[in-house]
Amino acid sequence: MKSIHELLEIAMRRRASDLLLKAGAPPAVRVDGRMEITDLPALTAEDTRELARSIVYSASRDHLLACPDGGGEATQREIADAEGRMRCLHEQEETDVVFTIPRLARIRANLFLQRGCVGAALRIIPLHPRTLDDLSLPPILKEVAMQPQGLVVITGPTGSGKTTTLAAIVEEINRGRSANVFTIEEPIEYVFTDRKSVIHQREVGTDTRSYAAALPAVMRQTPDVIVIGELRDAEAMDAAMTAAEIGHLVLATLHTVSAPATVDRILNSFPQHLRGQTAAQLAASLLCVTSQRLVRRASGQGRLPAVEVMMNSPTVRKQIEEGETGELHASIRDGQHYGMNSMNQALERLVHSGHTTYEEALRNAGNPAELKQMLRRS
Repeated sequence: MKSIHELLEIAMRRRASDLLLKAGAPPAVRVDGRMEITDLPALTAEDTRELARSIVYSASRDHLLACPDGGGEATQREIADAEGRMRCLHEQEETDVVFTIPRLARIRANLFLQRGCVGAALRIIPLHPRTLDDLSLPPILKEVAMQPQGLVVITGPTGSGKTTTLAAIVEEINRGRSANVFTIEEPIEYVFTDRKSVIHQREVGTDTRSYAAALPAVMRQTPDVIVIGELRDAEAMDAAMTAAEIGHLVLATLHTVSAPATVDRILNSFPQHLRGQTAAQLAASLLCVTSQRLVRRASGQGRLPAVEVMMNSPTVRKQIEEGETGELHASIRDGQHYGMNSMNQALERLVHSGHTTYEEALRNAGNPAELKQMLRRS
């Protein structure tokens, strides 16, 4: 059996974003969004259990190296932590860990049980955040990164690159302005090196008990920018909007399929009697919402983002305040002056520039009929 580091090196040579381990099957990788089965031997239940143990101990060693003080006592604590995670796993609880392969990548691993055997899904993360230009993201996001306050929500389906985009915006801030930046993540994926900014990265479960505990505390730590890994509930949403209202730039992710759906999701997270108040607060605090999908390049090698952008223009602000979220799509489509564009407009540009194919654009369109008409007309 190959070690976990050898398996990850194989995955990286194939340009994979994910490595999947399952008892009774060969390791599999995800390349450009598609699953591929490797020609390696099938893993046994014992193999996957040992690979999981190696993953957990790699994560524990990383934590020990990051916080070396404590000598033998710290080592024993990390061993106990690793053993505790393995016990949790065998007691039918999933566990998430992160570790680093020096000079290659960071790895986020989710360990779980399936049919009584250990399985693992590992996400391969570059060691250093990529820039907005590297990722071909909309230039308007450079302006957003320089704003002193407001709520920025990065959305999209699972696997659409939200965390990568969020990290690129933080890196833009890091390179372009002097700011005190706090991130609250579960777990920490990208690790930043201070440039013009000072970046504090706090991990839920390690550095703080929860998002709910960390968010009020961070307000007392003189932040200029607050980064929230995910807006999971109404409490986090309320804290994010309040922080943006009182003068901070707040960046967060959310699992939704479009910018208008993001507004609906936030409003619907609150009780009916608070919807009006929440709509007014969101309208006042919102700066930008993006919704993205990764589409395959026309060359067949790699993917690039198609990004819907909604800025908080006067029209958008009024529609949010009045609960007219059904009108937001038209405002986005017609809001080029403010740097806005719909998902279909983003896809249309990618087709016309030759970066993706007609068929791939239609597969990713929220409204394929509208996109067909747009492409036919142009």
